[in-house]
Amino acid sequence: MTTLAPLPGIRTAPGIGRTRSALRRALPALLGYGAIRGLGLLVLAVWAGSAGRSAHQLLSARWDSLWYARIAEHGYGYTLRLSGGRVHSDMAFFPLLPGLERGLSALLPLSVADAGLLVSAVASVAAAWGIFAVGELRYGRRTGIALVALWAALPVGIVQSMAYSESLFTALAAWSVYAVLTGRWVWAGWLAALAGLTRPVGAAVVAAVWLTAGVRLWRRGRRGSGRMLLGVTLAPLGWLAYVAWVGVRTGSVTGYLDVQGGWGNGFDGGLAFGSFAAGLLGGPSFAAGLALLAGVGLVIRLYLAGVRQRQPLPLLVYGGVVLGLALTAKGYFGSKPRLMMPAFSLLLPLAVALARLRTPRAVMIMTAVSLVSAGYGAFWLLGSGPP
Repeated sequence: MTTLAPLPGIRTAPGIGRTRSALRRALPALLGYGAIRGLGLLVLAVWAGSAGRSAHQLLSARWDSLWYARIAEHGYGYTLRLSGGRVHSDMAFFPLLPGLERGLSALLPLSVADAGLLVSAVASVAAAWGIFAVGELRYGRRTGIALVALWAALPVGIVQSMAYSESLFTALAAWSVYAVLTGRWVWAGWLAALAGLTRPVGAAVVAAVWLTAGVRLWRRGRRGSGRMLLGVTLAPLGWLAYVAWVGVRTGSVTGYLDVQGGWGNGFDGGLAFGSFAAGLLGGPSFAAGLALLAGVGLVIRLYLAGVRQRQPLPLLVYGGVVLGLALTAKGYFGSKPRLMMPAFSLLLPLAVALARLRTPRAVMIMTAVSLVSAGYGAFWLLGSGPP
């Protein structure tokens, strides 16, 4: 069967048999990633220790990580009923992370919480490698390194080191997008399916696979489309399987939406978010409202810069859907930066600009950004933390 060529404007990537060579090329990015995240963990440990808190507990046993650990230990079926009529069901959480936690804790002398930390540690490195591969493929090695550094130094980058599902999801999403870019459609489909078992926003990966395949089929017809169609078929299976299972478990076609509604989550086109921002602007938290609007304006501007930059279609679709879902969802608004963290493609315009600088200046900028990120991450987690 004919193998489809990479998308126009993409240089041919190393094949599977050249993994070691690819790893050597990615090594500076991975070392930089480890240094930035290590700095964040060091600052958290020192700050938490001075406050009489446990950095380990903050990373492994707060908010979502507790729900994942409970699912890993006892399976699904736990419901927490709150005043005001809200019902928090553990079926809001997709199964891949707790499944891995359960499997690792059975194989290794680890608690499920520590298994979650191990999954995030390995997945975050895999995500960094995938992000580098995407950046290098389209814009060159320096841009790939810069892209990984910027992703590591996000203000909420500390989440990458928590027993949360963001690192696992980003790894699967980045490599699925890379597979689409290089014409490896079956791999793209399998990885998209796994991403769909990890987080609801797995739909963004499916959209990237489907829309790119649709455009290519429209332009080229059915020539050499067998593996592409197989990948397109595989891509939504993980997401659909879990949503269908929740529907069967709850006895409702809209079961998963009902579960999310019990948490106060859902999609309203951004009305609740707009009302929240307006409330900040009209009250004593005016400065916080301005900062919020500035942040939203920045991410939208970065996306539009990617469009002007003529980023490949899979990146534009994936980043756009992640951004759109985050901004149009209602729920706890403090979690929106975390929800947008997997949209690494939004950082590409900044990475391209950073890569054009001389190395000493780029290192100075990233050092300053990393220090700010480390301090903010510790402050954030020692406060309300990421729900």
